[in-house]
Amino acid sequence: MKNPTTGMALAMLAFAGTAQAATCVDAKSAKAGFVLEKAGIRSEFRPAPGGMVAVTNKYQSDSPQTQYLYAGLIEVFRDSDTGRLSMIPLGDIKKLFPLKAGAKSKTEFARLSSKKPPKSTETLALTVKGKDTYKLGDCKYNVLVVGETITGDSGAVIDSFTALYSPDLQAVLARRYDEGTSAQSEVGFETIKPLAE
Repeated sequence: MKNPTTGMALAMLAFAGTAQAATCVDAKSAKAGFVLEKAGIRSEFRPAPGGMVAVTNKYQSDSPQTQYLYAGLIEVFRDSDTGRLSMIPLGDIKKLFPLKAGAKSKTEFARLSSKKPPKSTETLALTVKGKDTYKLGDCKYNVLVVGETITGDSGAVIDSFTALYSPDLQAVLARRYDEGTSAQSEVGFETIKPLAE
């Protein structure tokens, strides 16, 4: 009598595990859109024409923001109540993809804002340092560790961080700051789910 009950319980556990695993977004289901969340922010990702990914960020304390990211990695447009910004690449960013470990590139950009004209151009340097894995709840993703540094015409660093980028999802799942130092920190999403229609 115990064997059928034990078998039934094991089958139910296996089914529950399968149902839980089914919520993990993969490369195929990502094309229908998905949601990444962490405390205070919900980001909705939707593929857009031309290799773009449209991201709607909803913050707990700030107004919503819309971004367009080329391949889900390189920001080319941002819009919110605080202003609008375009980063126009002055080279062919399509040639940078697909990214591979060891790849390095530099792309010049013109930063255009509705509030003030650009004073100079900026350069985005990408260095694919290697591969890693990243967990979002019960879901695990292979990521590329991509160093990103933005510099101005004078060579002064405007921003620098390491992105944990999922090529399958076309999304940055986390960012590391001050990597390799005692001040290293990581800020990333905590959960993923399909985008509800």
